[in-house]
Amino acid sequence: MVREWLHHEKARASKRKPYPHAGHAKHAGATGLVKSLVDHVHKDTSGHHQGRHKRHSSDLSEEALALEKLEEILSSELQLEEDSETVARPRKTSIAMRKGSIRRALRKRSTGVSSDTDYQDGDAVVPSVEVTLDNSKTLGYSGDAASSQLKLSDSDKKGKKDAEAWVQFKNEIVRLTHTLKCKGWRRVPLDQGAEIGVERLSGALTNAVYVVSPPQDTSHLLPNAQDSTTSLVSKRPPAKLLLRIYGPQVEHLIDRDKELQILRRLARKRIGPRLLGTFSNGRFEQFFEAQTLTAKDLRIPETSKQIARRMRELHEGIELLDHERNAGPFLWQNWDKWVERCEEVISWIDEKMIAGEQGAAGTGADAMKRHGLVCGVEWSTFRKAVEKYRKWLELQYGGSEGMKEELVFAHNDTQYGNLLRLQPSGESPLLHPANEHKQLVVIDFEYASANVPGQEFANHFTEWCYNYHDAAKSYALNERRYPTLEEQHRFVKAYVEHQSIRPSLSTQTSSASLRPVLSHSLSSFNLDSRAPPAQVTEEMKIREEAVEREVERLINEARIWRPANSAQWVAWGIIQAKVPGMDEALEAKKSPAAAEAGNLERAPDPRSADTEEKRSEEAGGEDESGEDEFDYLAYARERALFFWGDLLQMGLVKEKELPEELRERVKVVGY
Repeated sequence: MVREWLHHEKARASKRKPYPHAGHAKHAGATGLVKSLVDHVHKDTSGHHQGRHKRHSSDLSEEALALEKLEEILSSELQLEEDSETVARPRKTSIAMRKGSIRRALRKRSTGVSSDTDYQDGDAVVPSVEVTLDNSKTLGYSGDAASSQLKLSDSDKKGKKDAEAWVQFKNEIVRLTHTLKCKGWRRVPLDQGAEIGVERLSGALTNAVYVVSPPQDTSHLLPNAQDSTTSLVSKRPPAKLLLRIYGPQVEHLIDRDKELQILRRLARKRIGPRLLGTFSNGRFEQFFEAQTLTAKDLRIPETSKQIARRMRELHEGIELLDHERNAGPFLWQNWDKWVERCEEVISWIDEKMIAGEQGAAGTGADAMKRHGLVCGVEWSTFRKAVEKYRKWLELQYGGSEGMKEELVFAHNDTQYGNLLRLQPSGESPLLHPANEHKQLVVIDFEYASANVPGQEFANHFTEWCYNYHDAAKSYALNERRYPTLEEQHRFVKAYVEHQSIRPSLSTQTSSASLRPVLSHSLSSFNLDSRAPPAQVTEEMKIREEAVEREVERLINEARIWRPANSAQWVAWGIIQAKVPGMDEALEAKKSPAAAEAGNLERAPDPRSADTEEKRSEEAGGEDESGEDEFDYLAYARERALFFWGDLLQMGLVKEKELPEELRERVKVVGY
């Protein structure tokens, strides 16, 4: 209807003779449109007008009347469209905003496509599909821009096979973006998957993470709909996506339903990346054009303070639900959830160590033998030590209820790879000194939930000790890199001063000390203030003392939570461990008969001519994908050494209770 009318009006205009002052006529028409919008807004707010858009013919040119009619048609249709939506949106009264709405409505109707995002109860509905995306045959590739870059010789059979697997992987990605209705990606033809860019990001420990880019050549992109009108079709390619494929053992670690609920709560506060679609073993997220922080960045004083401020905003920006607070610290929930699977895995590994079994040179079993027991002692001894420490920790709060009172919504995994810095330009508000800390964006909320601030600090401070991009020992914990007391003080003070101190966190201070404590305390100083200078000085002194007490309390809280943090990540590393033959052995323990039947069924035929070739290819594939493999058992071993060092420092275990070999290797930070 709109296009037919516009076509008719254009035809009429082309037959008319030009006016001597065409520019003035055009200006008058534009003025008439603006006047009609202003009159309409005035009518909505004052109620003085008796009818919609009434005009005298002497006030408007023919062009203005035509534009007014267009506005009435589009406004009517826009209102019908808004009424049909499930979420009520506030009416826009600004002239510029109304004109923007009309333009958006025109674009929608010319392409015939509704929004890619649906809403329910104010939340974006995230599409989901029960499909598994297999990346097991592509782990040897870090990524490429397009299949045209894969130039292989005819003799490179394995290379060709890997390249074909990579292209197949990219085709499946495109198919998933269509199914999940990722905005703009349905314009990428299903047969053009080879031309998209897929780059695997390093540093992700739980999942495989990729950046998915649209084809560089946009000439093959489809229009937004099957519509003959192409003048208003966007020529811009779809936005990049972040693709996250969950790790093989992740079902033992993370409750994905709970994680999605948390992501929805974060989305309401515009915290973190938007969730765009989920599938059985992964999801698509909003991709930020940002720079990931490095291990060195954490040590930069100003960056450290900015992280602290962002951490405070997260802790106070998301309210804990009653059931989250009642459940207690999420760290111990993780421990309780993981401990049985952990015991199953580590008991099998300990048996191999104690029995003295050794694998072939260079295998994971051989490495285990060289380094000894993962926890430094048998699992049963380690678990008892954790439980003893856990009871001691609760007593520091007067019991579990006292601990629950201190809980906040925490990220729980603020390693440098989960911190991004946006790159603002021009007159961006992020360039204002008061907003510079907001250039930092926190991602990966898989472990986010209720914890005390001290546990969040303990985790972050321990991450200073790691460099996950170290070519030789990405798993290693260097305790000498743990932040000094001065560095801890700077971080925690920035955290405390960024917002008001919660009364529950400072129970031994006067009422004056519980007032909002800001880093710019003098900003409220007024020359006309009737308070004498001595009184102002005294109030400032009281505030500074309150800040200092709170900083010291939180530093101490971080220290006493450090063993808990280590114990959690010890269990995490054990669960994610990949040891040759382990999965089969554990399955055999559960059901020996079924395992034996499965082994017979899968046994290769020794008479097959290509058996050796297949074995060779499979071995090569394992080596290729294993080049970049993170050593989870070595990581767990390093955290266990840190755990024992802290327990020795706290006097919760005596040196004589530990094996001599373990005592010589423990990692100790004396503050």
